[in-house]
Formats: sequence, C-alpha cells, structure tokens
Amino acid sequence: MKTETERLIITEFTEDMIEAVHLNSLDEDNRRFVPDEVFETIEDARETVEFLMTQYGKFEGPLVYAVLTKEGDNIGYVQMVPLDNGNWELGYHIAKKYTGKGYATEAVKAFLPVMAKEIGISEVEGICLAENAASEKVMEKCGFENVFIGKGNYQGGQREIVKNIWRV
Repeated sequence: MKTETERLIITEFTEDMIEAVHLNSLDEDNRRFVPDEVFETIEDARETVEFLMTQYGKFEGPLVYAVLTKEGDNIGYVQMVPLDNGNWELGYHIAKKYTGKGYATEAVKAFLPVMAKEIGISEVEGICLAENAASEKVMEKCGFENVFIGKGNYQGGQREIVKNIWRV
C-alpha cells in the first residue's frame, strides 16, 4: 500500500527507516499516550519494524505504515489493528517536532478509506485517553463519531477513554 497526499507519502516500512522509528518514538507524547510504542534502543525498533514488515498483505496482525513528508522525512505512522471483537482500530503517531501542522489529520483522512476497502470493513474504532485532546480533535476532523466517554481498558489498565467510530 502506498498513498500520497498533497504533503505526505504513506507507505510500507523499510529497514532504512529503523533509526527514525526509534527517534520518533522517544518524544514525551508517545511516552504519555502509547508507552508500549516507545523503542528505547535502535535494536528494539529494529525488531518491531522487521515484524511489522512481515504483516503486509495479511489481515491477522497490525498493519502499520510509515508517514513521510514529500521531502522524505519519516514523521510517524498510521495503523490498523485487529481487535478481539472482530473490529479494527485506528492508531497514529506524529513525532512531536512535526505536530500542530495538520499531518495527522491529513494522513488519517487518506489512510482510512484505502485501508477499509483493502481489509473489507465499513467501520473503524478510534480510542484515545480522554486527556489526549489533540487525538480527539484529529478523529473529529476525520469524521469519527463519539460513542463512549468513561472508564475503559487502555494499555492494560482502566483509564478514562474516549471511543469513536468512523464509518465508510
């Protein structure tokens, strides 16, 4: 899968992106909101990227794609992750030094319809911590509908979450 927008390229990970994945994962927003996606070492990032590269073309595991600027800077990722209930969840992260420029919204708007069609689904869940106002705003701008606010499972614990649904 490769999708382009006015400013971005969404594409499969390659081994030459490992260092950028490592560095992008270390920012304080990632540590705060998705600590299981922090790669403290390049080797940790390498193991993850190599695993993710094996998932392309399958629909059993996470489908994670790099988000690059048209200039070639690796600024984050977008992903679709299968849930135990048979649904799929959207995930994304844009490295801190690139936030506030609309990149997450641009990437998600381009990614969702392509992946929904590829997977063969008509709706996608989006879940974030209630305190993650930026993520809530991205989902709102991308057409997600809020369906739940309250205590829910997040990163293995009960936290205040917001759950949204996007429909084709």
